[in-house]
Amino acid sequence: MAVCIKSLIQNINLVIGCTIGCSYCYARNNVTRFHMIPDFETPEYFPQKLRLMEKDRPQNFFLTGMSDFSGWKPEWRDEVFEKIAQNPQHQYLFLTKRPEQIHFSTALDNTWFGVTVTSSKERGRIQALRDNIHGGHYHVTFEPMFDDVGEVNLSGIEWIVIGTETGRRKGRAISKQEWVWSLTEQAHALGIPVFMKEDLLPILGEENMVQELPQAFCQVLEEQKAWRK
Repeated sequence: MAVCIKSLIQNINLVIGCTIGCSYCYARNNVTRFHMIPDFETPEYFPQKLRLMEKDRPQNFFLTGMSDFSGWKPEWRDEVFEKIAQNPQHQYLFLTKRPEQIHFSTALDNTWFGVTVTSSKERGRIQALRDNIHGGHYHVTFEPMFDDVGEVNLSGIEWIVIGTETGRRKGRAISKQEWVWSLTEQAHALGIPVFMKEDLLPILGEENMVQELPQAFCQVLEEQKAWRK
């Protein structure tokens, strides 16, 4: 049975809001629906949520589920990474669509920086990630896909996630099987784990789903099991 990525990686929405304006943005819809902040295009920081990192039990945390890392103010980043340094038991993931706007480095090895690539025109984001963010680990999310991304340079990348657009947006992008398999084969040729999101089930079928995690994430999940005993 396909596993939901949300059961493996927990969200902490330290920042809510984004200025990019993607037509398919689920976060904006949720923020509007539940009135989380007055204006989604004016990101807000919620430092009180930093206490959620203080859990002794290890977790895989995704910190940009409702924001883009490029939209974080430097003082927000400084406070968050100070807290990360104090809680090395967890793994922390960040995602951006604008790596060219970030100039950041860290010595923390439990941090994972990624870019979203949705088309062949956006492949350059992967190199921009390598050029502008230094330290930690790199990952790439291909979701949604508007065309065949084609050959990508995955040098230095340690994980890729593949999905398709969800929701009922008119003209929503549906990832094609051949696009998914092309990326999977490219990653596996380099020994990079691939995680196909559960929204690909209707496209690929249960028997074809590949859901792999980096070893660091697997270690966290094993430690969680030990805590339950």
